[in-house]
Amino acid sequence: MPELREHAGRHYAVQFHYALPDDAWVVELSEAVPAPATWTEIHNAATYLPGAAFLVAFVPDEDPSPEPAVHIHSHGEHVIPYEIMRWFMEQVTGQVERCRAAHAQEES
Repeated sequence: MPELREHAGRHYAVQFHYALPDDAWVVELSEAVPAPATWTEIHNAATYLPGAAFLVAFVPDEDPSPEPAVHIHSHGEHVIPYEIMRWFMEQVTGQVERCRAAHAQEES
């Protein structure tokens, strides 16, 4: 389930998924897009969905030696408000901490 946040009238989404080929968790930041109008009839349906990711962080979890990295995926210029960038990086930091803690627990 993506996490959504509004800032200055725009909506943003952060979502997590696992990339098996990279042995890493992926944290994506995108501008959220309105859900289809047909969803308005569905109780508790999301009103916004993640759009195309423009910042993607890879957080290795099998081998903690590679550093997490943020990739920029953009076909145009994106202005990312400071508060949204902080929010995204807090999500990435949390994932890094969870992965490192899990790896340390496996090592002991």
